[in-house]
Amino acid sequence: MTHTQSSDLTPSALSADATWWRQAAVYQIYPRAFADSDGSGLGDLRGVTEKVGYLSALGIDAVWLSPFYPSALADGGYDVDDYRDVDPKLGTLADFDEMVAALHGAGIRLIVDLVPNHTSDRHEWFKAALAAPKGSPERDRYIFRDGTGPDGAEPPSDWGSTFGGPAWHQVADGQWYHHFFAKEQPDLNWDNPQVRADFLHTLRFWSERGVDGFRVDVAHGLAKDLPAELPSQQALDAMPQDGTHPMWDRDEVHEIYAEWREVFNSYDPPRIAVAEAWVPADRRWRYASAHGLGQAFNFDLLEADFDAAQFREIITFNLELATESGSSTTWVFSNHDVVRHATRYGLPPRAGDERKAGSAWLRTGGTDPVLDHELGLRRARAATLLELALPGSAYLYQGEELGLHEVPDIPAGRRQDPTFFRTEGAEIGRDGCRVPLPWTTDGVSFGFGSAEPDLPQPQWFGSYSVQAQDGVPGSTLTMYREALALRSRLQSEETLEWLDTGEDQVLAFTRPNGWMSVTNFGADAVVLPAGEVLLTSSPLTAEGHLPGSTTAWLRR
Repeated sequence: MTHTQSSDLTPSALSADATWWRQAAVYQIYPRAFADSDGSGLGDLRGVTEKVGYLSALGIDAVWLSPFYPSALADGGYDVDDYRDVDPKLGTLADFDEMVAALHGAGIRLIVDLVPNHTSDRHEWFKAALAAPKGSPERDRYIFRDGTGPDGAEPPSDWGSTFGGPAWHQVADGQWYHHFFAKEQPDLNWDNPQVRADFLHTLRFWSERGVDGFRVDVAHGLAKDLPAELPSQQALDAMPQDGTHPMWDRDEVHEIYAEWREVFNSYDPPRIAVAEAWVPADRRWRYASAHGLGQAFNFDLLEADFDAAQFREIITFNLELATESGSSTTWVFSNHDVVRHATRYGLPPRAGDERKAGSAWLRTGGTDPVLDHELGLRRARAATLLELALPGSAYLYQGEELGLHEVPDIPAGRRQDPTFFRTEGAEIGRDGCRVPLPWTTDGVSFGFGSAEPDLPQPQWFGSYSVQAQDGVPGSTLTMYREALALRSRLQSEETLEWLDTGEDQVLAFTRPNGWMSVTNFGADAVVLPAGEVLLTSSPLTAEGHLPGSTTAWLRR
């Protein structure tokens, strides 16, 4: 049975193009930090609905909505109590329906976050598991193990959580459950048929409410095969990710996504999905297969330095991967988990032992090394303009269109990220990119809402606000609007051709319709190729040359 777009209950400006996602511009909304409609200090769904005009004027094709489900916020909403409801602090299912109708009416599709690796510890299944005995069907939905040592008092293994501390937590009867993230996020057992069936139900539930697609959190972690005798953390880390690792990127995970694909394809147009899969690049195509999720995040540019050689190698490689998979690639520089790219590009390249760019800087409260705000934003604008010229999907994170920098100096007492607490401050966490957006130049929350927000905003936010940039020639917001409008008109086949510029620090390529992008990664200005200049990320020199850290679009 094929279902039509269920948002037909309301007028829709959406096209019926089933391939809309291949070169879409997708805007990530972290709902608790986007817009507060009721003065609670927390962003909500009505806040999103009220800003649909802003999103439409920005020129995006789709919104990716981070978790909005009921949650205790042990991990920013990625600890889900109920996969088929809305957190009462963010609204109701009726508010969700109104938001979908408003987005669709503006021609904007909706992708929602799905968190299938784990539930919260408040989920009805987990409460049932705690109330049930060892070996019960209720516990089989999760990963429970007996402990080791005398009386099972030690955890089943020495595995660590990605948020710090152990990856096992003991319950009242002495058993332990596995949680790769916070202890409030117990991992599900995807060998259990009830787990598989329930998520198929969830996919249909949201698809019937008009959702156009799903972003799948930790997509490479669902299938697990834990031996009776668990390996040590050291041994686990040394195991290759070749499809046989007990925890990550097992080949069996694609059996799950083949079932999901049957659900997606039962709708007209088919629902889409994009995998968050931190896997070796040569295994990414499996998640992007038309028989599975259909698209996978490519984080390679996000992790690269602002360097022409790195960018060219990454772009070439990922376009080749996309051709092999039959999908389109994705490009992203910022999201809710990383230091904003305007800040990363204003810092020296990360040291070899720094796990995430900017993490060492965060530990100093943003004082060492000194951030070059102007250079960082200049490079970020250049990188974004290059990104928007590439074939494939571009994923943009809320606030990057304002040129926002990371907020590094949030007081410890106001922080929320479990990474900060579980590492006792050794890792600062992700709060600095999740600070609520500034909409106006002043006010108690810079227009975010009528009350002080849950994460404090710095005073400099006002000068980066929507109000400060709206209609201002050359502002970052204006550049994004102009770039997205041009991109929509110029986008063509999913190919590019590199041009030889004779300059190691300059990348240039053409698209099939004669559209050209030229980026100067160096410090000195260079001569532009011949052509009509359509848009630049920074003004050209008086001689009409392309300055350092600048991208230009031209028509030949």
